[in-house]
Amino acid sequence: MFEIAEFSQLDVIRTHPLVRSRVLAEVDGLPIWELSIGSEEEQVPTLGLYAGIHGNERIGSQVLLAWLEHTLSCLAWDSSLQERIKKMRIVSIPLINVTGLQQGTRATSQGIDLMRNAPIDAQEPYVWPLAGQKVSRFLPWYRGRTLAPESQALIDSVMQAHQKASFMMAMDLHSGFGSNDSLWFPYAANRMPPPHLAEAVALCDLFNQNYPLHDFYKIEPQSIHYTTHGDLWDYLYDKANTANGPLLLPYTLEMGSWLWLRKNPRQFFQRFGLFHPMLPHRLRRVLRQHWTILDFLMRATADYDHWVPDELSRMSLHQAGIERWYRS
Repeated sequence: MFEIAEFSQLDVIRTHPLVRSRVLAEVDGLPIWELSIGSEEEQVPTLGLYAGIHGNERIGSQVLLAWLEHTLSCLAWDSSLQERIKKMRIVSIPLINVTGLQQGTRATSQGIDLMRNAPIDAQEPYVWPLAGQKVSRFLPWYRGRTLAPESQALIDSVMQAHQKASFMMAMDLHSGFGSNDSLWFPYAANRMPPPHLAEAVALCDLFNQNYPLHDFYKIEPQSIHYTTHGDLWDYLYDKANTANGPLLLPYTLEMGSWLWLRKNPRQFFQRFGLFHPMLPHRLRRVLRQHWTILDFLMRATADYDHWVPDELSRMSLHQAGIERWYRS
C-alpha cells in the first residue's frame, strides 16, 4: 500500500482482475509495483509506461494512474479495445522513485537523481551541475556512485518486457521544462542522431497526420535543449537495441509546467507549484488531456507493423529527420 492520498488508486488498479502485479523492489519499506495488462504470450508488441522518476513531478504518476483506470473501465464494454489488448501487452511502473514521491523531492532518499544515475557520460558541451555531478548527494543532480535500486528495478522491468516482445515502445512521464508539452527521444548524452531516427520520424508523422488539430506536443530529440550524464533511457535504448532482437523506442513526455506558472503565478510559492498544476480545474484538464497520446501509443504499438518503415523507406526518413532536427 502506498500512503499518499493522490496515489491511493494504485491499490485499486493493481488488484483489478485484469491486472497482473508484482513488487520489483522495496526501498525504505516502500514497494515499487509493476503492473501488466493484456497478453501473456511471448513475442507480442509491448507498450511500457513509466512515471514518478522525480518525486516532485507527481503529475506524471497521476496522469498514468488515471489513464490506466480509464482503460480498465473501457475494457469492461469496449469490444474493439478487448480485441486489441488480446494481441499486445501494457507494462507500467506508475511510481518509481517511491521515497522521493513520499518526501516530495526530486531525488531519492539517498539524494540520487535517477535520470542522472545510469553509467553513461555525456559528450561536451554540457552544463555542470545540470548535466549531473558526483561531488555530493546534498547538491542537485547528484549522479550517485552505483545504480540505485529504483534504477535497477526500472532497467530489469524494461529489459524483461523487451525480451518477451516482438516490438516495444516506452514512454516516461515527467513535468517541468518549458511552456509546451514535448515528446523527447534519445539521445540525451550527445547531439548525434539515434540509429532509429527513421522510426522517430515515422511515428511523429503518424501522430501529426491523425491528430492535425492536436497541437499540444512538440516531438524532438532531448539533446536540442541540453545534454546530460546518466540518462536511463539512453542506457536502455542502447542496451536493448545492440543485438538482433526486437526494437525498443523510448520517449519522454515532458509536460510544460511553465505554462501552469504563467497562468497562475501564485503557485510558484506553493510546495509543488513549480512542477504541478495546482488549481483543481487545471489538474483535471491535465489528467485527461494526455489520454490522447497514451491511447495513440497503445494503438501504434499494437499495429506497429503498419507504420514502422521498411528498409526501402528508412534512408529517406532518416534524411528527413536530419533536416528536421539536426541542421543548425
